[in-house]
Amino acid sequence: MLLWHNKIGAWFPPGGHIDPNELPEEAALREVAEESGLKVELVTTDTVAGTMGHVRLLHSPVCILLEDIEPGHQHIDLIYFARTIDDRAPSLNLREAARLRWCTWEELGADDIAQDIRVLGRQAIEIVSGARDT
Repeated sequence: MLLWHNKIGAWFPPGGHIDPNELPEEAALREVAEESGLKVELVTTDTVAGTMGHVRLLHSPVCILLEDIEPGHQHIDLIYFARTIDDRAPSLNLREAARLRWCTWEELGADDIAQDIRVLGRQAIEIVSGARDT
């Protein structure tokens, strides 16, 4: 799922900033809910989960991106993959995004989708569907 980001004028997956006292994985779930109205679960390839003694193990992001937004301003993006966990229809937050678009593997090849979003979107389809040969 991609959203047409109002401020940037391009297709992006849901995302945003981590709030104070919020874990990265909690922020990922919250941002999806705030921007699309969807309840999702993270899909992970973590081999270890839960706790290790008194230490909690968090979900590992699929990858971490460093983006130069403008001189002196960078974003570090923690990328998670997710799937919906209910039959709720999306309810777009129009303050954040003007449109919503579900993309197939082929549709991610559109010229209006950035390369990083295309590559990660296709990886997400593979991992979420369990079909590594797609």
